[in-house]
Amino acid sequence: MASVKGPLSPHLTVYKWQITMVLSILHRATGVFLSLGLLLLSYWLLSVASGPDSHAALSAHTSAWYGKTILFLFTFSIYLHLCNGIRHLFWDAGLGFEIKTSNLTGIITVISAISFTLLSWVAGGML
Repeated sequence: MASVKGPLSPHLTVYKWQITMVLSILHRATGVFLSLGLLLLSYWLLSVASGPDSHAALSAHTSAWYGKTILFLFTFSIYLHLCNGIRHLFWDAGLGFEIKTSNLTGIITVISAISFTLLSWVAGGML
């Protein structure tokens, strides 16, 4: 039997990193992060329902640097997942598979997510 020097199936170390590959991974990661963020949203709703003391205790954490960082990443995850999901809807319709178009829409997705995140935080008075 001959020994195999590389992986038997394609692996991340074999391929050159591309925007479509990165966005595919980020789409899955943001989906998981959004699920965890919904737990935080549920906790916030419970703190509001439990009264002002409970809400103040949670607000102390969400107004700290680490809380704002988590909320900022949650906001970015919402927009990245949304924009990439819209991109996938076009793919489901058979549009945008050309390499140039796929790369361009990937860049537009990232720029849109960053822009929407910053716009939301500026409009909300958080930045």
